[in-house]
Amino acid sequence: MERQASRVNNTFYDDLGESWYEGGSHPIALLRAENALRNPWIIEKMRLMGSPSLDVLDIGCGAGFLTNALAKEGHRVTGIDLSEKSLHVAKTKDVSQTVQYLRLDASSLPFSSQSFDAIFAMDFLEHIENPKQIVQKVASLLKPGGLFFFHTFNRNLLSWLFVIKGVEWCVPNTPKNMHIYSYFIKPSELRKWCEESGLVIQEICGLCPRIGSKAFWRSLLKRKISDDFTFKFSSSLATGYIGVAHRIRPLA
Repeated sequence: MERQASRVNNTFYDDLGESWYEGGSHPIALLRAENALRNPWIIEKMRLMGSPSLDVLDIGCGAGFLTNALAKEGHRVTGIDLSEKSLHVAKTKDVSQTVQYLRLDASSLPFSSQSFDAIFAMDFLEHIENPKQIVQKVASLLKPGGLFFFHTFNRNLLSWLFVIKGVEWCVPNTPKNMHIYSYFIKPSELRKWCEESGLVIQEICGLCPRIGSKAFWRSLLKRKISDDFTFKFSSSLATGYIGVAHRIRPLA
């Protein structure tokens, strides 16, 4: 499926301020809830790499949910984003004061090849025009055996219903074009891009809200994300999915 002429709205991140970290009247609260589940999962995978301090890059780091957590673990972290205001929030939340935050475009990264032990693209690939090229770039920046972590959304009727229309209904001030259906990525597409770039997916699983929980129904009825709204891992990749791939060879 071709991507629409209209682009995903990435400008609203500049206006979030402290809403990144508090409040439920903006869909960014859903990202906080996702991170509450994802970050421990990622940190455990990093521990299995056998080194207490690794060179890592977070592409589209936003306000530092993941970068700051990794820095607290002792890793050498670089976070990049195009939103200067989001980077400012991330810096104020960095208790380690060690993260290198840079305003950079992911399509023109200045780093040398094989610079990183792990690279992250969490809720990022579905926001850009050229996800395949970003996967290729990630592969070139990873050291052999390095890990590529990703989270994005499948492209089907169910994901359109939940991720786009459901969020718009549940959170009335959802920014226009926060997500665009044609930008969603089928797992088979992402797997193919990885394989073509010398990356092999080790693990992939679904990530979805705990539908039916009290927090879910409370959020639905009040049209505001509850503080105790949670996500869970799932065997189904129908909506959101998370995974990790490792680099087995350099790009040709």
